Amino acid sequence: MRGAVKPGDVISYFDMCAEEGSSLRRGMNYQLRHRTTVILMSVRTGAPYKDKVEENGRILIYEGHDNPRPGGGKTPKEADQVGNNPDGSPTQNGLFANAANGYKRGIREPEVVRVYEKIKTGIWVYNGLFLLTDVWQESSGGRSVFKFRLELTDQETLPSVTTAEVDQSRIIPSAVKLEVWRRDGGKCVKCNVRDNLHFDHIIPYSKGGTSMDAKNIQLLCVRHNLEKRDRIE
Repeated sequence: MRGAVKPGDVISYFDMCAEEGSSLRRGMNYQLRHRTTVILMSVRTGAPYKDKVEENGRILIYEGHDNPRPGGGKTPKEADQVGNNPDGSPTQNGLFANAANGYKRGIREPEVVRVYEKIKTGIWVYNGLFLLTDVWQESSGGRSVFKFRLELTDQETLPSVTTAEVDQSRIIPSAVKLEVWRRDGGKCVKCNVRDNLHFDHIIPYSKGGTSMDAKNIQLLCVRHNLEKRDRIE
């Protein structure tokens, strides 16, 4: 199944795992079996980490992940996020930080990251490819956390990414996706199918349609999305 998902596609957790060839039991996944790096993000109310989407979806600020067993009588949310395990091996935070710092020092290309965003329990949307370009640590709630900056790829930056793929990923902010999902009831507006959904622009982005207004975004199943393509209905 790998390679079938396109930016804007709604996908179940199980299909997402099949797409990536991994169980994806954690949010940060550095270089899986296909040497693909994947992050799972959420900006929903009550999300466990403070992820942010900026510049109309072009920039992600992704919070590092907690140590599930920090010791010292602290809970994971009380302890500092760490870059290394007790044996000295890097945590996922450390692996991502090493990649970002290597890029900042000019000794490697930016890590390419596939980003999935949680819409509701078991339901995700593929946001596209991003480049890991920066890392820092900051104080949050009395502890130190990692912050990672990811930038949406451009065709000039990563030639293998088509302009259409970049456009579809760039233009639908998280808040709009969540509003559309609730409004359309998680089903195709044409036939009420709940599987193989896609966030579609009523007036296509290529024809000047906006992504900033939920009124221009709808949920379509794969059949109706392919039938429509770039036609304005």
